[in-house]
Amino acid sequence: MMDWTDRHERAFLRIISQHAFLYTEMVTTGAVIHGPRDRLLRFNDVEHPVALQLGGSDPTDLAVSARIGADFGYDEINLNVGCPSDRVQSGRFGACLMAEPDVVADGVAAMVEAVDIPVTVKTRIGIDDQDPEDSLFSFVEKVSAAGCKTFIIHARKAWLEGLSPKENRDIPPLDYDLVYRVKKDRPDLEIVINGGIRTLDACDTHLAHVDGVMLGRIAYQSPYILAHVDQRYYGAETNALTPHQVVEAYLPYVEAQCVQGVPFYAMARHMLGLFQGMPGARAWRRHISEKGHKAGAGPELLREAAALVRPRLPIEAA
Repeated sequence: MMDWTDRHERAFLRIISQHAFLYTEMVTTGAVIHGPRDRLLRFNDVEHPVALQLGGSDPTDLAVSARIGADFGYDEINLNVGCPSDRVQSGRFGACLMAEPDVVADGVAAMVEAVDIPVTVKTRIGIDDQDPEDSLFSFVEKVSAAGCKTFIIHARKAWLEGLSPKENRDIPPLDYDLVYRVKKDRPDLEIVINGGIRTLDACDTHLAHVDGVMLGRIAYQSPYILAHVDQRYYGAETNALTPHQVVEAYLPYVEAQCVQGVPFYAMARHMLGLFQGMPGARAWRRHISEKGHKAGAGPELLREAAALVRPRLPIEAA
């Protein structure tokens, strides 16, 4: 979710769900240690619970980065061993590390030693010509022995040769049953499933077999899917905000950020899918996309765009 789940997106999603665990976009250890740290890692307190997702392979750098993340106040450090992009491979992190479980284990051990918050790993079921029936279980065995107790498993292989990152999200077949078997084989571990999950009903099906579900693209493209998560899974008693109420609740954040010099569209772009499936959703998107880049664009533009969307009534006459 690089370039997607930035701090503005997470502040927006937190209005929709108070309890869903949020993850940053992947940040490399080099950027954390040597880059503009405050800009990369700064987040709003409303985002909790939130995890910092790291990309890297050197144990020392991972430990330093994890410690920095913990000092910033993150609730979890997540090591990404699932991203298949060429840029990630050239830096020796992401999915290519599935071929080097000992390297991953060393990195996890160093991070676990460095911080007091959970260290988790996000992975695929395998890469290229690996047999996931063997490689995934071996990978989990080695990395869990190093101290990782939570694995987020995208239930597809990653093909590092021959497929683009976009194709890697759709072409390799999903194997949910294999992820279920990991949980059955290792009931002591927390296993979270990811990949191709687009409805809360589908989440229910998976939760009969694993401990959690991670939603990726669907939570960005149709963020209102999170509106009923708190009641459905966390026992919240309050009703979910309507999409129009979400807009109103996000306005103070947008206004405060604009005052600090943040471009309006840097926040508004994350909201384009909020009214997905509702009459007027296209007008909402068009109004923001066409006017959100212009000088002087600000919170009031969101109200204008929201006014173009017809509220969905509980019961409508035929």
